[in-house]
Amino acid sequence: MAGGWARDGAVQDQIDDTVNDAVAAARARLKATESRKSAEYCDDCGEDIPDKRRNALPGVRTCVACQSARDASVRHSAINRRGSKDSQLR
Repeated sequence: MAGGWARDGAVQDQIDDTVNDAVAAARARLKATESRKSAEYCDDCGEDIPDKRRNALPGVRTCVACQSARDASVRHSAINRRGSKDSQLR
């Protein structure tokens, strides 16, 4: 049930678009890494990157510890940028 100027099903369309954007971004990252050759040594610390990691993630450039540190430093927003009023009230 939509209210105001929104048509019925608008909320589900917004959810679908958000999911589709996330899938498209993940596929783009996957294609970008598949074409690159994996590094033998970490770009950040210089430690060996194990063969299992290089085989599991084509194009990998960092060791597990350095990648974990990079992932921890990325800030994810909880706000839905598509403009849902409910998601912006959090």
